[in-house]
Amino acid sequence: MAYASLIGAKVKRKEDPRLITGNATYVGDLRLPGMQYVSIVRSPYAHARIRDIDTAAASGMPGVLAVVTGEDLVPLYGPMPMESGGEGEAVHDERDLGHTHYALSVGRVRHVGEAVAAVIAGTQAWADDAAAEVTVDWEQLPTIVDPEKAREPGAPLLFDDVPNNVERVWTHTEGDVEAAFASADHIVGQRLLNQRLCGIPMEARAVVAASDPATGGLNLWTSTQAPHLLRTDLCEALRLPENLVRVVAPEVGGGFGVKIGIYPEDIALGAMALKYGVPLCWVEGRSEHMLATTHGRAQIADAEVAVQADGTVTALRLRILADLGAYPVAPGLSELTGRMATGSYNIPAVDLEAVTVFTNTTPVAAYRGAGRPEAAYYIERLMDLVADELGMDPVDVRRKNFIPPDAFPHTTATGELYDTGEYDKALSKALEISHYPALREEQRTRRAENSDRLLGIGVACWVEMCGFGPFESSVVRVEPGGTVTVLTGISPHGQGQETTFAQIVADQLGVEFDQVVVRHGDTRETPMGQGTMGSRGLVVGGAALVGAVGKVRDKAARIAAHMMEAAPEDIVLAGGSYQVKGAPHSALRLAEIADRAYSDDLPDDIDPGLEATSFFKPPELVYPFGTHVAVVEVERDTGYVHLRDYFSVDDCGPRISPILVEGQVHGGPRAGYLPGALRGGGVR
Repeated sequence: MAYASLIGAKVKRKEDPRLITGNATYVGDLRLPGMQYVSIVRSPYAHARIRDIDTAAASGMPGVLAVVTGEDLVPLYGPMPMESGGEGEAVHDERDLGHTHYALSVGRVRHVGEAVAAVIAGTQAWADDAAAEVTVDWEQLPTIVDPEKAREPGAPLLFDDVPNNVERVWTHTEGDVEAAFASADHIVGQRLLNQRLCGIPMEARAVVAASDPATGGLNLWTSTQAPHLLRTDLCEALRLPENLVRVVAPEVGGGFGVKIGIYPEDIALGAMALKYGVPLCWVEGRSEHMLATTHGRAQIADAEVAVQADGTVTALRLRILADLGAYPVAPGLSELTGRMATGSYNIPAVDLEAVTVFTNTTPVAAYRGAGRPEAAYYIERLMDLVADELGMDPVDVRRKNFIPPDAFPHTTATGELYDTGEYDKALSKALEISHYPALREEQRTRRAENSDRLLGIGVACWVEMCGFGPFESSVVRVEPGGTVTVLTGISPHGQGQETTFAQIVADQLGVEFDQVVVRHGDTRETPMGQGTMGSRGLVVGGAALVGAVGKVRDKAARIAAHMMEAAPEDIVLAGGSYQVKGAPHSALRLAEIADRAYSDDLPDDIDPGLEATSFFKPPELVYPFGTHVAVVEVERDTGYVHLRDYFSVDDCGPRISPILVEGQVHGGPRAGYLPGALRGGGVR
């Protein structure tokens, strides 16, 4: 076997052949014997009481097995678990705000699209037709959709025990903010909006549920980013032990954060499959997705900074109002915004407040960075405002306030322990590859000539918190023939870990890349894990993998030492084989070692087998960083914006797969939608 290092190699993704040939299996592709199909009846009102649900007409329609209301299912499950759809380590509130919210709502709905009944039928068309005949007697209630008005006295309440609809208030102060503002040469601020949006993965959500007659348990296939976490919540709601419930995430067609937590459909289909003893399938329509799948962002921020005449920012005051929507699916996200509020800048004093409020809208949860992009927007916009106020170049203001490289590890005023950062290096590289001085000159020329197309130059520096715990897991198993199976607790849905994990194993165990199989997304097969979110898959899941690989490699070296009559400490892995140090002619391949590992020819102090399990608990978060430069042309008469160029410099650390890194960078700023728009560099 010709050996070459796989770490950093440009190899083709293992996942791609089945995906691009259409041979992959998504939840909606599953066909189980006797399967029935489910259509959900949803509320057309943002706030209403359910007086009565008439199911008679629907029940008599062709092919209908059952029409189920929330009242029918209440004896079968508990309320919806809350705070399941976020990222990070925000502190959970101990109040029980979910006591009136069930998978199929009972008594009251709080947002348009809330599920109140379900139809089970032999085809999807039959189920949809019958669902249209379910009649609900609604009593409309006063509605509140504006988060600012939601906390005003007299506003309609979503929960009787939550005054002013305020779910929680998070605050953090550090340094003498009042003194900094009192002595400032300039105070610069603005109201900033992170608009509500909806994540749109190519595959909407889908659930297939089937009872297991052999155990009395449940098998659930669902499009999720975190199957083990979903299983825990599902078992809590259905009152089942975890060893009787199997959750599988097959192919998942994108997530972007909206598929982290458990949803009502997961619980409702699980309960109905157990009740009726038939497999059930529900596939979300795109219109349903816009109403029933969690939204993102939805923050209003009032931000201001105290600034000295030379551009030094001495204090930040930030007031965030976060719209939670109807239920507290991820109420801690605005805290993450506060924790990253200072970005890559050395701002010594902060006064931060985040107020989260309920409104009669679709719940807000994680979406692409979950709280941290909001923070980046606020602080970067403030830096531009400072530059405008002082007549400085936006680049100079940023450089003036960067945390210097020799200050790391650095604890920010918000309490974050940044591990490392060379922010000016990333900025300088971005300016170099974008030819920034020439761009500014072109901008000045166009203004002087009163051009009908003005040139806009956007510069933004970012730092992100990644690698959330509390742990991740991996099993590495060398099979008797020398191939390797990896079982991981993460659950990738496009990130490419089948490729990167195989690269790590091939490099660190001396096995061919094509002989490594990575399995994930099945709670019956894989070790307990946290799933894939918050840029943690390779950072935390990869670290767990490295731990398991190290244990297997050490045992392989012990077996090799026995086979070659050498001391274990003299065995080295070099060129893809296990060799006696200084004697490369004495070497064994992993397949030879595996064959011996599963035989009866081992010393008494070595147990048979060649596999290991590792759980990794990250000691701290990691904080990657970078700089992006956007160049746009703006039509003076119409205001229409044309994206001309986009430059991205991102410090991602060691690259396992350069191809995947380039794809992530290209897709992240969305410049890939415009051919030729992205020209990138990277801090290597």
